[in-house]
Amino acid sequence: MKKWMAALLAVALMVGTVGCAGNSSESEGTQEEVTSEASELSGQVIVDGSGTVYPLMANIAENYMTNVQPGVSVQVGRAGSSAGFKKFIPGELDFANASRAIKDEEKAQLEEKGMKLGENVLEFKLALDGLTMVINKENTWAKEMTKDEIVKMYLSGSYNADDVVKWSDIRSDWPAEEIKFYGPNENHGTFEFFFEKILDEQDMVKTANLQQEYSTLVDLVSKDKNAIAFFGYGYYASNQDKLQAVHVDFGNGPVEPTLETIGEDLPYAGFTRPVFTYLNADYAKERPQVLDYAKFVVSKDGAAKLAGDNGFAPLPDSVYAEYQAQLEKLSQ
Repeated sequence: MKKWMAALLAVALMVGTVGCAGNSSESEGTQEEVTSEASELSGQVIVDGSGTVYPLMANIAENYMTNVQPGVSVQVGRAGSSAGFKKFIPGELDFANASRAIKDEEKAQLEEKGMKLGENVLEFKLALDGLTMVINKENTWAKEMTKDEIVKMYLSGSYNADDVVKWSDIRSDWPAEEIKFYGPNENHGTFEFFFEKILDEQDMVKTANLQQEYSTLVDLVSKDKNAIAFFGYGYYASNQDKLQAVHVDFGNGPVEPTLETIGEDLPYAGFTRPVFTYLNADYAKERPQVLDYAKFVVSKDGAAKLAGDNGFAPLPDSVYAEYQAQLEKLSQ
């Protein structure tokens, strides 16, 4: 997980939250094909959205700019899934990353702009993520919890009207210390996934401290023995020296989130979700660098190869092949 971080730091200088998308890329699907067959391209590709997807997309961008098209600048932001769509819908982005699927109201807003999902906008699943509950390294009691315990502790009013919850409220032999709840804020698809799928759209505890930056959440939990937070597996995997993951019992015993257990048909399925990127297909037709980069993202050298390095489980090869076929049609 850490082996590409040094390179990513260099890329981060050019990878930021950017407003307007004015350009992007074109090529053949793999690094070998691109190097031998594609012409040299230039211009920009503008990507923003999910903070969860950011490490994966930034790593893909770094590989693309280093090994495939050094004349193209791929700028990757991490404003959050919802914030990304707010830029994508009016045409400010080439790609919108999201840690949850696009919503019906967002589709409607696209259609108001003359953009239809499946035609003007293409949806690509990039990989699978495991929502991970993290606790402080000094927490010796909550290393294993049931899914029901996690849901109940985060639900407003489950234990007290003021939502001041103690560990001993969950299990009587746990410390009588107040739990400090943390999580990403409403800009993030991770918050929406947790609220909609895990909490079933019931109110979260009023005492939850929600943050924009995942690095802030890591810092807060690492400094507080009574803290608990949720975010994507990738951020936990790159911070295992500071945090520990709760092993979640979905009914058949505690399961540790790992790349071997995260999957829709694997033991961590209860907290598994796909992550996405959305392509403005009209821009891809107009700007060769946008199309070229899109092809690289779904090539064998893109998400399929780099997902595991960034804390995601890759999808079957057949899924990426289907996306490649969709992009080839844009070239015709």
